[in-house]
Amino acid sequence: MTENGVKRQFTGWHMTAILVSFFLVVVGVNLVMARFAISTFGGTVVDNSYVASQEFNRWLDDAAAQRKAGWAATISLDHIRRVETLLTRPQGPEATLSLTAVATHVLGREAPVKLVLFPLGKDMWRSTQPLPTGRWEVRVEAVHAGSRARFQTVLG
Repeated sequence: MTENGVKRQFTGWHMTAILVSFFLVVVGVNLVMARFAISTFGGTVVDNSYVASQEFNRWLDDAAAQRKAGWAATISLDHIRRVETLLTRPQGPEATLSLTAVATHVLGREAPVKLVLFPLGKDMWRSTQPLPTGRWEVRVEAVHAGSRARFQTVLG
């Protein structure tokens, strides 16, 4: 009711205003969310998901063979963000062990970091430089007595 006691009619213009307002809010929220999604995703998980799906069972078989051969690893960060690797490997001559490690920024915003690992003891290695802040995917490859193993984890 208005001040003079007359009821106002709900007209087509009122409904039009409600519908237009509703869709403006929906489109506005979608544009904001799309902008956030585009600006925060810096890379791809795999270049071709179809090819990755075809390789998946082979990757599982390789991981099972790696475990059966005696390989295992724990990858972590120390208190100043250096990568530490505790590695269990098959028996063989000590001198034949070769380790390589690369840290890749999860969102691809920073260049990959090649890590230099030095031994702390029989089965423990630590990188010489700390990782920058953020989340990093660390991949370690070990070769020992003709056997190869690959490990990866996300740290940060």
